[in-house]
Amino acid sequence: RVELHSLTATGRNDFLCGSLVHLGGISLTEGVPVADQARKRNRPGGGGGTNHSSSSDEDDDDDDEEEEQKDDDDDDDEAMEAWLGAELSDLRGPIWRAVPSLRSREIGRDSHQFVRRVCGARGLVQRLELQGRLERHTGCVNTLHFNPSGTRLASGSDDLRVVIWDWAIRRAELEFDSGHKSNVFQAKFLPHSGDSTLAMCARDGQIRVAELSATQRCKNTKRVAQHKGAAHKLALEPDSPCSFLSAGEDAVVFGIDLRLDRPANKLVVVKEGDKKVGLYTIFVNPAKTHHFAVGGRDQYVRIYDQRKINENDNNGVLKKFCPSHLVSSESKTNITCLVYSHDGTELLASYNDEDIYLFDSNHSDGADYRRRYKGHRNNATVKGVNFYGPCSEFVVSGSDCGHIYLWDKHSARIVQFMEGDRGGVVNCLEPHPHLPGMATSGLDHDIKLWAPTAETPTGLKGLKEVMKKNKRERDEDSVRHGDQYDTQLLWFLMRHMRNRRPQRVSSLTTQTFMMFQGL
Repeated sequence: RVELHSLTATGRNDFLCGSLVHLGGISLTEGVPVADQARKRNRPGGGGGTNHSSSSDEDDDDDDEEEEQKDDDDDDDEAMEAWLGAELSDLRGPIWRAVPSLRSREIGRDSHQFVRRVCGARGLVQRLELQGRLERHTGCVNTLHFNPSGTRLASGSDDLRVVIWDWAIRRAELEFDSGHKSNVFQAKFLPHSGDSTLAMCARDGQIRVAELSATQRCKNTKRVAQHKGAAHKLALEPDSPCSFLSAGEDAVVFGIDLRLDRPANKLVVVKEGDKKVGLYTIFVNPAKTHHFAVGGRDQYVRIYDQRKINENDNNGVLKKFCPSHLVSSESKTNITCLVYSHDGTELLASYNDEDIYLFDSNHSDGADYRRRYKGHRNNATVKGVNFYGPCSEFVVSGSDCGHIYLWDKHSARIVQFMEGDRGGVVNCLEPHPHLPGMATSGLDHDIKLWAPTAETPTGLKGLKEVMKKNKRERDEDSVRHGDQYDTQLLWFLMRHMRNRRPQRVSSLTTQTFMMFQGL
């Protein structure tokens, strides 16, 4: 197998070849059969056959009720099997043949294309496995970000500290106090800054910037903007080392330019009618950098154009997307994360207590989704989602069940399923920018590194049962009405704390939750 240290930039080509050697020349074109088709069930006949002629009317009624209940159970089972069918059916069709590509590379053909095909090959995605852990933080790890070259990894945590890792040798190069007063939600390297500038945001609403030296120390951190609520996400502009965007639960989007004496400029206050919409996520279109998309405490993906935001005209929105079945004003769903594809033509949005949806960003205002990805559970935390592969070939998400899911983007079939967090929730998924692999984190205090070194493709063992459990739990929660997102989040985190330190926080957990519910 290829060890983790093989993933350094200098050993990249060796790693790519090594990952394929043990495939034994097998074509990477075949899907992995993971489930049978839904089976038809024989339903019981009606109650009251000839052998019951002497039964009383009450017994007949009881029999009828039992038969009806059995029919209902069978209907539920069939509905569940049908719901699972698309995600678990065989995935066929040619993707890439490893051996001919290796031969072409040996004689100097298509070296760049070879790398891209390896990183986007389904056969390697199906061989992803845990390679190692990075351990330094003392709280949940909320953010991960590779630098542009992929040699360093930044992480931020509830412990208010940021760590810069040489991840290939599992060593922390630098650790510093973020300056935030509450949970660090994001820490990102600004592009073309030589890894010297790191932007950060947190639950305290501050947007801060850290200046890093070449001698592996933090020179200082400073506040450059302040939201009146938690700030969950930052959006980098791909070619700019000094400007980025932030979004907060106060519904405000700031444009931040570090060259100015007053860096923060309020771009827009996001509204639906006259009501402000708190934001959880923001992303800049990599192909049209003046466009950015936001999502938050309602069901709409909104796209804005920085060059022409007029809040008196449609609240400044350029386009707005939503799955048609969620358009109703009765919908209580939130968008916890959204991302653009590598070329900006597609938008991926993850909804809490719902599924993940793919939109065509070039479609007209109000267009419906193109693909739907299901099976995971997004309820307890502000869950992330991402594309995986150099051409956004796959969709990757964490789940409240503690697993990592990867779907083939075009077919929406699940191609990989891995246990990613002992604490029960996977939140962050950061694919490597140039190599086949990724880093993930969640409620555990460590960071997990994944690479395609398994001997055989995944068998997706246990997937069907976990998906059924996730679906049933979501259906049970859907009968609740009202906006319970914050109470569910608080209860989940308090329960997690109580499980780890039962005697210290048990009474505090209950008191705090009861007080919060009374607000």
